[in-house]
Amino acid sequence: MNIILLEKQEVLGDRVFLADRRAKHLIKVLQVQSGDTVRVGIIDGPKGYGKVVALCGKYPFQVELEVQFAEEMAEKPPIDLLLALPRPIMLRRIFSQAAALGVGTIFITNAQRVEKSFWSATLLDEEEYRPHLLQGLEQAVDTRVPEVCVYERFKPFVEDVLPERIKEYSHLLIAHPGSAATLKGVIDERPDRILLAIGPEGGWINYEVDRFTECGFAAFSLGKRILKVDTAVVALHARLSERRESFS
Repeated sequence: MNIILLEKQEVLGDRVFLADRRAKHLIKVLQVQSGDTVRVGIIDGPKGYGKVVALCGKYPFQVELEVQFAEEMAEKPPIDLLLALPRPIMLRRIFSQAAALGVGTIFITNAQRVEKSFWSATLLDEEEYRPHLLQGLEQAVDTRVPEVCVYERFKPFVEDVLPERIKEYSHLLIAHPGSAATLKGVIDERPDRILLAIGPEGGWINYEVDRFTECGFAAFSLGKRILKVDTAVVALHARLSERRESFS
């Protein structure tokens, strides 16, 4: 936990009182003492610092901070994700990793090779996935929570939703191991905002790739190796970031 994230309503004037896992982390892991300063941020708001003005170092752990905020929330990251719904245990990791890496929006939709049982997972409820996003932000010292948009039916998503949403992107990409194109080939100028589509464990079927292509997506491959979805998210985000920075 490299930043203490706060709900807006927790800040009363210039004071914050913590009595949960954040207080325990400050005391047991960071071993703060009165007078120490820690990084704090309001969720979907500015960042700053908090000075420890009082604490209880034994259970129940309690910490009182005097806070001030001087740094505005970071701009929306330039890379967004479009995922075929992964298995829940994998999706937990993806939420945390994507938030840590920096993603503005995560679209989740269906695909032929997505198991129907995945759609009954409670992880698709905001109160379930939000903590995983916040864990990623705590790691990365960020306050902007990625937007999560869930669409259970593939065809209505591609036909009715996607055409409007893709207008904000300069590059639409779909990771597809069978493609002959490389990342360098599909990004030949500095991109503004990127939407990256990553398929299920069994990959997109030809029909799905064709529908994305009709929307303007360019397919590419990182090579012959086929990665698990959570590994692919990290690897592809890193490669896209590197490619984007190469135009600086």
